[in-house]
Amino acid sequence: MLDPAYFSAAQIFGYVAFACGVACFAQTDDRRFKVFMALECFAYVLHFWLLGQPTAVASSLVSLGRSLASLRSRSPWVGLGFIGLSVGLGLWLQQGWLSLLPIAASCIGTTALFFLSGLRMRLLMLLGTLLWLVNNLAVGSVGGSLLEATIALTNSWTLWRLWRRPPEAAQAT
Repeated sequence: MLDPAYFSAAQIFGYVAFACGVACFAQTDDRRFKVFMALECFAYVLHFWLLGQPTAVASSLVSLGRSLASLRSRSPWVGLGFIGLSVGLGLWLQQGWLSLLPIAASCIGTTALFFLSGLRMRLLMLLGTLLWLVNNLAVGSVGGSLLEATIALTNSWTLWRLWRRPPEAAQAT
């Protein structure tokens, strides 16, 4: 019999984040990638809030803001502002080494979204995904753990597809 905790409100939002995250990392178009990432981050905010994980909430809020901002700007100053915000909130809210993983992932994701594109952006996002996976396994996030494991696989598949593209097609994304 399935544990009822798998269907708690917190876990339901984790499953919503899962669906948005898979859609996000299946995208080869950078703009659609960022829109789905914003939706994933919003679901993550609710998920981690209900799980009582303040640094993960803060990191997800910053990630939501940076995903939306990266749709309009690729300014290094905006990216650096989001990295500073992540570090500041992380230092303020951190509760041990584990709570630093979402902050590190957020900084890595911000670097990827504001300073990179295409294949390189997704490679760095893969590193952030692996940090989120460790965090989610440690805090008992069922949907989040499934999300990050699936994102790692989906992103790896998309990376392979982008790597195999002819150079002129890769420039179009």
